[in-house]
Amino acid sequence: MSEHFDDDEILIEEDLDTEALANISQRTWKIAIVDDDEDVHRATEFSLLDVKILNRRLEFIHTYSKAETHERFAVESDIAVVLLDVVMETEHAGLDLVCFIRDELKWRDTRIILRTGQPGYAPEEDAIRDYDINDYKTKNELTRKKLLTALTAAIRSYDQLRTIEASRRGLHQIITSSAAFSMQDGIEGFASGVITQIAALCGVPSEGLLCAQCDEALQFDNSFRYSVIASAGHYRSLMNRPIDEIDNPIIRDSLRRALSERTSLFEEHNMTLYFSGRGKRAIAAFIELPYALSSIDQQLLEIFCFNLGICLDNLGLVSQLKNYAFRDQLLLLPNRLKFIEQIGSVIDRRTPDQMVVLIDIDDFAEINDVLGHRYGDLLLRAVANRLQKALGEQAFLARIGGDVFGLLGSMQMLQPGELQNLFVDPFIIDDTSHSVSMSMGMVALDSYAQSGADVLKDASIALKRTKGYQRGSHTLFTREMGIEIRERALLMQHLHKAFDAERLYLMYQPQLDLVQRRVIGFEALLRWRTDDGQMIPPTDFIPLAEHSGLIISLGAWVLRTACFTMMQLLEKGFQLDRIAVNVSVIQFRQSDFIGLVENALRDSGLAPHYLELEITESVTMSGAGMFEEALARLKSLGIQIAIDDFGTGFSSLSYLDKLPVDRLKIDRAFVTQIDTQGGPRIAELITQLGKKLGLKVIAEGIESEHHLDVLRKMGCDEGQGFLIARPMLESAIEPWLREWKSL
Repeated sequence: MSEHFDDDEILIEEDLDTEALANISQRTWKIAIVDDDEDVHRATEFSLLDVKILNRRLEFIHTYSKAETHERFAVESDIAVVLLDVVMETEHAGLDLVCFIRDELKWRDTRIILRTGQPGYAPEEDAIRDYDINDYKTKNELTRKKLLTALTAAIRSYDQLRTIEASRRGLHQIITSSAAFSMQDGIEGFASGVITQIAALCGVPSEGLLCAQCDEALQFDNSFRYSVIASAGHYRSLMNRPIDEIDNPIIRDSLRRALSERTSLFEEHNMTLYFSGRGKRAIAAFIELPYALSSIDQQLLEIFCFNLGICLDNLGLVSQLKNYAFRDQLLLLPNRLKFIEQIGSVIDRRTPDQMVVLIDIDDFAEINDVLGHRYGDLLLRAVANRLQKALGEQAFLARIGGDVFGLLGSMQMLQPGELQNLFVDPFIIDDTSHSVSMSMGMVALDSYAQSGADVLKDASIALKRTKGYQRGSHTLFTREMGIEIRERALLMQHLHKAFDAERLYLMYQPQLDLVQRRVIGFEALLRWRTDDGQMIPPTDFIPLAEHSGLIISLGAWVLRTACFTMMQLLEKGFQLDRIAVNVSVIQFRQSDFIGLVENALRDSGLAPHYLELEITESVTMSGAGMFEEALARLKSLGIQIAIDDFGTGFSSLSYLDKLPVDRLKIDRAFVTQIDTQGGPRIAELITQLGKKLGLKVIAEGIESEHHLDVLRKMGCDEGQGFLIARPMLESAIEPWLREWKSL
């Protein structure tokens, strides 16, 4: 360690002017030396004796083991750099401490320089990759100059990170405070943020106060009165005091001078910053300094104060915008955001016996469409006026959106019968009498621990129930109702994840020619097994997939997978007629559905006549023209069409006669009736209808020889069910087919 001390001083004191050097106080950088070798501690401290980095001396903290470091660091703060030995009482003690510093203490800014005398214990590349360290050195390469270089770089990085974080906190408070709803609350929060931000920019503690011009009248001597609107540190007691009552003459005179001369003042141990917008309000901030600022810092602060003056002007604008954000501009009522805030306040105050009611005007969309938006607006105003007149200040009224109003008040005031009575008399709109029906969703706030947004969501659930089941009435939200909705939403989330994680899969159920007992094909059936092994019934998840739109990509995957499976079976020499795939009405409505089918056939190489699409009866009856055209195009390709669950919906026989279909499928419910006293009457009717229309008939749910015998005798052509085979995985198809042939 023979390097000359002055060379190192040149390295670490760059960019510091002599005026600043002469006045900066004795602040220090905390350097932790963590090593089980006493000699390393002494040598390191000796090498750095009397060194200043960025014009601060170094303060050393010594620990000699993992346990001691845990104990010491738990009560320390603001450690700039840790010089950490890799190997102490165990070969991983140092790396364990890295995890402790980053993960438990959450010291993100502290710089960690790993040092080792035995590099093999923690290879440099592995340590840099796997641990959040900032440098890695072997002890024999850390000469005095190199140690000083590494330490200077680490401290500079630490100082920059701390400054950025402090600035971020101050700016965040300024931005948040600027958007405060109340102007007075906004200026106080804004001022408090200014103190924090200025202190962060200067790297000093938040010891300061601000004074603002009073908005009220001038005093007799034509001068403004000023008072403290934000304070920090040991000046907290001065909050809201006029500056003339401040005992400290330095502070009082500095603030008076800055405000009267409209300029910033910089002294050796304090500064008074002035900033003002174009309005009447002017602010001065007094900040204590442990050292004098450089001329560059002073210029930067003056620019900063100018920008704060612009922010001060914006406070009035932000307050005005906030009013717009919380008020419905058509009816001049509180809006959805304000209603949620009001509910939250009631919950926080634990006000007893409170009720939230959502009121929806039935058929309002049709009123707008037929009579116009002007008429609809007049009706909304009339409804709002009637509610305000009847309830007055005893209930909080808001417009939630569209034709939905929100009420918040006591249960006694918001009785559903009384609210319905308010709309018995018609409204007079443009000299015309207009009767209105109202649907309501209600939530009692007793023992509610959720947010206002959650309450509004629950009220919306209750309102939706009313609109769906009994318009013109009311529904009171229950916990069971919420559980049902949330479980459905959770199941939908899990369904999306299951599809992405390939937890959905296909099984195949054989279909049989009942006369020849020949396997003619398979139906592809979608199944879902959760990560914990639970099977979710298709009746639960298929409607969710349709509701969420997932059925589009899910259905495309099922179609392609089934086509490829069928092609593989044919290539292996199995004599099969078709693979059946269920198609949702949502899929049929997609403009590219025919193209998806064509792509699946082309990519798999499967001839179209081997594919059968099963479409529910309800699909064929909803949107006759569109489906008739789509089915005709599919038939022109050679694809077979079956109507699934026939007899469970509401069929138009004349329309059915026009559809280009090949097969009717008897629902399992009608096959099960074979075992009842009434017998197979509906199954017989469907079979006879199929024969009259020239269609094949297939029955599902065949579970006994009796079912099979009765269906065969009545003329049913084909069937599937547990008697023949349960649905099986693709891997089980080939062995099952070979075994079936041998029977």
